[in-house]
Amino acid sequence: MGHDHAHGTPSARQRPRLAFVLGLTVLVLLVEVVAALVTGSLALLADAGHMMSDTFGLVMALIAVTVAQRAGSPRRTFGNHRTEILAAGANGLVLLGLCVWIVVSAIGRLGDAPEVDSPLMLAAGALGLAANVVGLLVLRAGAKESLNVRGAYLEVMGDALGSVAVIAAAAVIALTGWYDADPVASLVIAALILPRALGLLREVVDVLLESTPRGLDLEELRTHMTEVPGVLDVHDLHVWTITSGMPVMSAHVVVEDEVLGTDAGHGVLDRLRSCLSDHFDVEHSTFQLEPSAHAQTERHTHR
Repeated sequence: MGHDHAHGTPSARQRPRLAFVLGLTVLVLLVEVVAALVTGSLALLADAGHMMSDTFGLVMALIAVTVAQRAGSPRRTFGNHRTEILAAGANGLVLLGLCVWIVVSAIGRLGDAPEVDSPLMLAAGALGLAANVVGLLVLRAGAKESLNVRGAYLEVMGDALGSVAVIAAAAVIALTGWYDADPVASLVIAALILPRALGLLREVVDVLLESTPRGLDLEELRTHMTEVPGVLDVHDLHVWTITSGMPVMSAHVVVEDEVLGTDAGHGVLDRLRSCLSDHFDVEHSTFQLEPSAHAQTERHTHR
């Protein structure tokens, strides 16, 4: 038994917030690019580049959320929800590429860093930090529900930390005249980006490989199902994720012979569905009920 796959996903509910953060990010991006060109700061340019990847990621997230809401078809029976995961994966790859560019550019400047306009660099960094804090507050709730929104949230968080690095570098240059603080701050920004990009890609790979959702114990799930009256055994149990907030499940459920063909079968299905939705937050489930003797006729079964 299942549910309608057209229900609004967590990402869809966050679409207005994503749009707001996108507008804010574009505004600050333009300011930082101009400031980086005027000051000659690599750290500021790196932070602007990170914000450019944020802009790209947010645009993809909004497109993915919109496409994902289209109804399913005979060819795509689950609809287009996986576009959100593909967008998150592209986001992670862009972040990795940006990280490589920052590291190469910063290493080339170490020991021979050009002079930068530290007051303007400081002002631009402070503006970026303020905008990123607002973006984090706007996306915080949605990041707990959606991998797609989480990717955008992590990028904005990285931007906020990058802005802190820019502010710190500007302060060091203003107080000491040590211009190498600029490429050093760029390397710090790259170090902040890398683990977030790898973590996001790891989660994307888990979804695409249809891994069991994190935090869900299959044996505990099986035990709950076998405790339903009329159920003798459960095999060929699969749980995977279509997109964030949409885990699905299928299983072969061995029941007592007298259950099949009677109203008791409906009761077993209702109890199984309640078991999954109440205890494991799995709303989309499919059960194949079979008599106890049927398992002997199946050539391949697994736990």
